[in-house]
Amino acid sequence: MKRRLVLAFLVWAAVSVVAFLAIPDVLVSAGLVIFGAVLLLVLVMAQDWDAHSTFEEREVLRARRRKARWERNAGARARDRERWEAHQARRAPQAADDPQRGR
Repeated sequence: MKRRLVLAFLVWAAVSVVAFLAIPDVLVSAGLVIFGAVLLLVLVMAQDWDAHSTFEEREVLRARRRKARWERNAGARARDRERWEAHQARRAPQAADDPQRGR
């Protein structure tokens, strides 16, 4: 891959020199050089196009993070559950007295 990139850079440099020597209009020559530089930049950026993780690998990592977060918050969930059950126990006598209130 590096060899192909070096070859592309050398071709771009040679075409740039030829463009400035052979084309009398400096603006056209500069345009060709800039266009070639952009193409070279695209080639550089596309070098690692396929070097990324798959969807399944990313999902496995997300699942591990969710599981770790779930385990980390187990104590808070248990306290919340206890509070909710205590709240429901306090409301139970009121619900028996007033059916409208105990919804």
